[in-house]
Amino acid sequence: MPKTQYRIYVIELSKKVYTENRKFREANPQFNGVLQCLYVGMTSKTPKERFEQHKTGYINKKGHKLSANIAEKYGLYLRGSLFQYIDPVTSRTEALKLEENLALELRRQGYAVWFN
Repeated sequence: MPKTQYRIYVIELSKKVYTENRKFREANPQFNGVLQCLYVGMTSKTPKERFEQHKTGYINKKGHKLSANIAEKYGLYLRGSLFQYIDPVTSRTEALKLEENLALELRRQGYAVWFN
């Protein structure tokens, strides 16, 4: 059986998230409003499938909501140029680390970023 592959993805969010969501604002004190607001995630699906799950408020067979509220409400589209260069990995732990590293790097560049 092939090993599960995890991919990192980035969703551009509406800038309304910055004014409407206190937790998002508090997580991004460096944000000056010039660049975009982003959501960084990791998935075993394709980034496109995962984006659709976020936007539709997907609930799995066990009854768990798999979409992030921020991505569901404010997600606009995938930002391929910010993640397509990152190769898939087979370790969930490694994928989570890649997700965090990318999110923090994008924050350093001036983006407002949410990840979890």
